[in-house]
Amino acid sequence: MSDTKNPGEKKTLTLKPRTETGVVRQSFSHGRSKSVVVEKIKRRTIGGPADVKAEPAPVEAPKAAAPAPKAPPAPPAPKSGVVLRTLTEEEMAARASALADSRVREAEERKQAEEEAKRRASREYIEQAEREAAEARKREEDARHKAEEEQKRKAGEVAKKRLGDDEKKPAPGARPKLEAEADDEAPRTARRAGAGAGAGRPATARPAAPRAAPPKERGRLTLVTALRADEVRERSVASFRRRTQRMKGHVAEQKEKLTREVTIPDAITIQELANRMSERAVDVIRLLMKQGQMATINDVIDADTAQLIAEEMGHTARRVSESDVEEGLFDVADDEGALESRAPVVTVMGHVDHGKTSLLDAIRQADVVSGEAGGITQHIGAYQVTSASGDKVTFIDTPGHAAFTAMRARGAKVTDIVILVVAADDGVMPQTVEAIHHAKAAKVPIIVAINKIDKPGATPDRVRTELLQHEIQVESLGGDVVDVEVSALKKTNIDKLLEMVALQAEILDLKANPDRAAEGTVIEAKLDRGRGPVATVLVQRGTLHPGDIVVAGAEWGRVRALVSDTGAAVQTAGPSTPVEVLGFSGTPDAGDRLAVVENEARAREITDYRQRQKREKSSARATGMRGSLEQMMAQAKTAGRKEFALVIKADVQGSLEAIAGALDKLGTDEVGARVLHSGVGGISESDVTLAEASGVPIIAFNVRANKEAREAAERAGIEIRYYNIIYDLIDDVKKAMSGLLPPTLRETMLGNALILEVFKVSKVGNIAGCRVTDGNVERGASVRLIRDNVVVHEGKLSQLKRFKDDVKEVSAGMECGMAFENYQDMRQGDVIECYRVETIQRSL
Repeated sequence: MSDTKNPGEKKTLTLKPRTETGVVRQSFSHGRSKSVVVEKIKRRTIGGPADVKAEPAPVEAPKAAAPAPKAPPAPPAPKSGVVLRTLTEEEMAARASALADSRVREAEERKQAEEEAKRRASREYIEQAEREAAEARKREEDARHKAEEEQKRKAGEVAKKRLGDDEKKPAPGARPKLEAEADDEAPRTARRAGAGAGAGRPATARPAAPRAAPPKERGRLTLVTALRADEVRERSVASFRRRTQRMKGHVAEQKEKLTREVTIPDAITIQELANRMSERAVDVIRLLMKQGQMATINDVIDADTAQLIAEEMGHTARRVSESDVEEGLFDVADDEGALESRAPVVTVMGHVDHGKTSLLDAIRQADVVSGEAGGITQHIGAYQVTSASGDKVTFIDTPGHAAFTAMRARGAKVTDIVILVVAADDGVMPQTVEAIHHAKAAKVPIIVAINKIDKPGATPDRVRTELLQHEIQVESLGGDVVDVEVSALKKTNIDKLLEMVALQAEILDLKANPDRAAEGTVIEAKLDRGRGPVATVLVQRGTLHPGDIVVAGAEWGRVRALVSDTGAAVQTAGPSTPVEVLGFSGTPDAGDRLAVVENEARAREITDYRQRQKREKSSARATGMRGSLEQMMAQAKTAGRKEFALVIKADVQGSLEAIAGALDKLGTDEVGARVLHSGVGGISESDVTLAEASGVPIIAFNVRANKEAREAAERAGIEIRYYNIIYDLIDDVKKAMSGLLPPTLRETMLGNALILEVFKVSKVGNIAGCRVTDGNVERGASVRLIRDNVVVHEGKLSQLKRFKDDVKEVSAGMECGMAFENYQDMRQGDVIECYRVETIQRSL
């Protein structure tokens, strides 16, 4: 057999592609089209009936598959002479394996082709639907355009019919129309006649006025008039209606006025008030001018004037205040059923060095005292302790130094019980009395802890007796105040003190609702270099979680982390729990109340209002606004005093507050301290720049300057004083302020002399011959010349002679000669009073 029709031609076996390609043009809306190449894949089924039908000469499968012992030799080809050899068993097996692989591969290709056909069919269906929708929209748009054009055309014809411009006769002197113009005019005349006949009103021809110039085109330029540029532009229906209303004197109907409820704050601009009333600002200004007040659109008016304007214009006014943004932020009543018992908050108060922190260390089994500079507490601290019975108690440690009055008052406000620590060897001291007053002002019960009973000179009964002077009567003396004798050093009676605290807390029956938004008080705040603003917060109600949006004073933030007093991160902080809160945008003030709000918008609104209030207060202090007669008198009293200016940086907000308060108390009518800038955190370059511009020193309390600030201070010659004990800082500032005080002049009487005779000496002047009546007379001392008990001269004694010799001093009963500086009018009988002036440096 031959594989080719021509014997001498070799044939290459190839596979024909089973895909046919074609181009289809898609149409979209707005006349857009796109050419898409479409492929058509032929399906091929191996071994199926379709293949059998498609084959012109079916292959006899049984003969090919039947086994034969030996294939007979094939007859030679008649023309090509090619002899086909018999396949071996290995070749037959390889061919069968290849055939099976090709069938599997074709089955996979057929499956993929079916899936592709399904996807193509769904895609074509979607595209067909989109094309049909686009064609439908196009048909609707064309129909709408045709309807609008038809409506405009009919309206124009009706308007022309009403105006009587159907047919106008040409003027006698007018130019005859050309043939083209006549041809164009004919269909227009026919249309106008048809429109007039359709309207049912006979067209009356009126003679047209002669025109020397072509008519002026009127009307609005629209799409229809632009496309019909050859026709005469006509008046629109709206223009015809307006003309008719003018001729009839018709007034448009007044719309019904809407009455609105207008929210009026304390101050509002005229533009904002007009917008809230939906009125024109011009009308508001006109109303103000009628009342005799000239104003512009950006002027600010008060709430009373705005209310009068709103009511005058028929609206209802609702007065609000800027402080309303804080409504519902604190003190929301809780349901009685939701209240649960909470741990008591105990504040340890007393005089400095009476053992408050040592007692707390004994309770906590810690060592806080060793970390405080000078052995005195200068920071307020909050700790939570679990007693032997398993109950939790929150302790607040307050400083006892006189400068920390605000800290002690703040601690007394947030506490439930006050432990008043009194040293058995010292007794009641000034800060002990102050702590008693703070506790009474906060109306909290007091437990007296008489400390240092292990000392040799300890007398607890003396302490109990001294407390009676301040209305503190202990139980041993028949009162109702619990007292416990303790020793913080020996840890004596610590358990008894905790038992008394638990008993007092049980009597108070302290409860709070933990399942609500948290509220609390900022005990202390500082700026940490690694963690940013950190606030020590005592949670009083609710539970604080990381992620809550909190507001404290003029600062807000999202809680990034909660850190307990032991330094461990916690996930919740319930009532009576002290925690460090990280995430504030700035350092809040100590004593600010903290609250959780629902979103950032509310937080920003509240903090913006509070920052505005702080700016107004600071500007009022800076400008010296006179609010009362007392302020005017105080300003007049301190108008000429000298000021010691300085920049203060501290580690925490409470210390900064204590330093500023102590320096303010140092001031007198003659000199006072003026804090140009105060802040929490280390000293920065901006602080040095401010100090350099003002020429003032920088006071640093428990903070240090960074490298850049230190170098800048050295270049500018700015002094930075570092302190870690507050009374050292106050003493140094006190000495510096004392240097600004003017010195005191003190007179010391030396003696008196009586002038016996006045001698006139050439080249010297008058010399008084005197006798010293009492005391001594010294050369160079100050003298007064007294005549008839009236001082006629004060000056210096220039010369003092005894006979002809200059002497330094002349005693009583002796005679001498005296000469004054720049004064010659001395007379017999005058009295000379001699005295010495001493300069004494003053101090605060």
